[in-house]
Formats: sequence, C-alpha cells, structure tokens
Amino acid sequence: MFQFLAIIVKISLASVLLGAALSAFDITAADLLAQAGLTPERIAQMVRDAFAWALPNMVLGSIIIVPLWCVSLLLRPPRG
Repeated sequence: MFQFLAIIVKISLASVLLGAALSAFDITAADLLAQAGLTPERIAQMVRDAFAWALPNMVLGSIIIVPLWCVSLLLRPPRG
C-alpha cells in the first residue's frame, strides 16, 4: 500500500511541476487538446459512447459469470 501511495505522490508532484512549467510558457490544456483535434465536448461524447457500448456488454456477461461464480463458491470445499 505504501508503494502505491508513493507512486501517486510522485505522479502528482511531477504533474504539478510540469503544469507550472507549461503555464509559464502560456500553454493551456485547451490548447493542447485543440492541437490534437479534440475538444472537451468531443472527449465527453467519447466517454458517453464508451459507456453506452460497455454497459450492455457488462450486463450480458454478468448474466453468465455471476451464477457461475456463485455455484463455484457453493461447491468450494470448506476451509480450516
């Protein structure tokens, strides 16, 4: 757990430092997204499309996986 938190702190510190450096050069996130051909609205639409595709597939898969998991849990030998 400590390693995970250390990684999160390192990534956060590096992000803040890089963001400050880019801000000093007057570069914004909107500028970078526009150069990549993306807008915040387009990213939001892509996220909605991803959920619209993933959710029905997750439900369909869980119709099979959850009962199989329950059966395997019931058939597992007792511990101890």
